[in-house]
Amino acid sequence: MGMKSKIVLGAVVGVVVIGAVSANSGDADGGSTDKGSSASARQQPGGAEPAGDKAGGKSVDKGAEKASQAEQFKAFVRKNGTPQEKQAVAHVTKVQGAEEQNDILDAADVYTDFTGGIMGEGAGPAKLIASAFADWKQSENGLVTVYDAEGELLGNGNF
Repeated sequence: MGMKSKIVLGAVVGVVVIGAVSANSGDADGGSTDKGSSASARQQPGGAEPAGDKAGGKSVDKGAEKASQAEQFKAFVRKNGTPQEKQAVAHVTKVQGAEEQNDILDAADVYTDFTGGIMGEGAGPAKLIASAFADWKQSENGLVTVYDAEGELLGNGNF
């Protein structure tokens, strides 16, 4: 019962924050051109990395952008993760919400092939997955949630 209450409370807070942000963005029409361009730059995958691509002109990252979010995440962990993180991330089947960030209320979902919910075998690796996700994506106010194969909560963490 406590977990459901936290989820409902989080949803209510999220709706209030989104409403406040949308109300404030409608008031500033005069300076919206500069704000819109900086907001769209932050929403690009990888944050500041696209600026480095323009200077370097590397086409390798363009191929990575075409890959699914799960494949991008797995490739990052294969390159930068610990052996335990690599083993845990091998169970990731899908990632949603990693590309759309606004640093106000960012939420990403990671789905795995573990079973048994929070009391099952995937509870420990879920923390490793959340930690690896935080290394991959950064946000001022982000929450990553890890689910099992049946959509049950395994764990979460900030990123």
